Amino acid sequence: MQHYLDVDDLTTDELTDVLDRAATIKSLGGENRLTGQTLGMVFEKPSTRTRVSFETGMTQLGGHAVFLGPDDIHLGHGEPVKDTSRALSRYVDFLMARVFDHADVEELAEYADVPVVNGLTDDAHPCQTLADLLTIREHFGDFDEVRVAWVGDGNNVCQSFALGAAMTGLDLTVATPEGYGVDESVLDRAESVGDAPATTHDPDAAIADADVVYTDVWVSMGQEDERSEKLEAFDGFQISPDVLGDRTLMHCLPAHRGEEVTDAAIESDNAIVWDQAENRLHAQKGLLAWLAAQG
Repeated sequence: MQHYLDVDDLTTDELTDVLDRAATIKSLGGENRLTGQTLGMVFEKPSTRTRVSFETGMTQLGGHAVFLGPDDIHLGHGEPVKDTSRALSRYVDFLMARVFDHADVEELAEYADVPVVNGLTDDAHPCQTLADLLTIREHFGDFDEVRVAWVGDGNNVCQSFALGAAMTGLDLTVATPEGYGVDESVLDRAESVGDAPATTHDPDAAIADADVVYTDVWVSMGQEDERSEKLEAFDGFQISPDVLGDRTLMHCLPAHRGEEVTDAAIESDNAIVWDQAENRLHAQKGLLAWLAAQG
């Protein structure tokens, strides 16, 4: 059974195939590729882009999506995760889970008889990476010679993007404060599929030769008790128009304007954040169509 729990669950060729399918579906509009099929969407965390893009995507592909929020099912409380997985597998054709603990999505996949897609965990956000890669390819034509600077927290979005960059040949430098870098195991995985990103604690050095600057929130959902500590640690990492210059700005959203990015930067013509947001829809449609084709 093919699952998509992180970017390197795919081979480089498979990743290219998913992106190609996404681009084709985007250019053709809605097609009934998944007629009569159902996506079960398991949510522990609130969501705007993940929920709407997956639900709309299934509709546009001719299928149907069922939202299962934390008050709707007993994921991990009242019923073991493995039991939820086995039961839902009898009802739906795909499972997508947006949860806190990465181990939960791994357990869903272990016991599921249908493809499981990671809609986000505290460790990884591989669907965002698909949208990011699709967006970069659209704006730059390819991945060759594109230099990206990640500036901020080495969080779940960064970790999946590092794997996607390694697999596609993007030149990536990750700038984080000390203690907030990408997990060493992720860097090892990136090295095994391509080139691991360069790492630094100097945001100016990372940005200097970049074509694209990518940032994300410093205080993620569930980390509110770390807010004061993080704001102090990330002093000097904010992206403003002066820092950005003529470079392209990416952000996975939602943005905490005035923290990791200024309002002026994200509202500037350099920002392609809305293209990223739109491409969540197209990238996930490409992924679901690809998973369905695996039989």
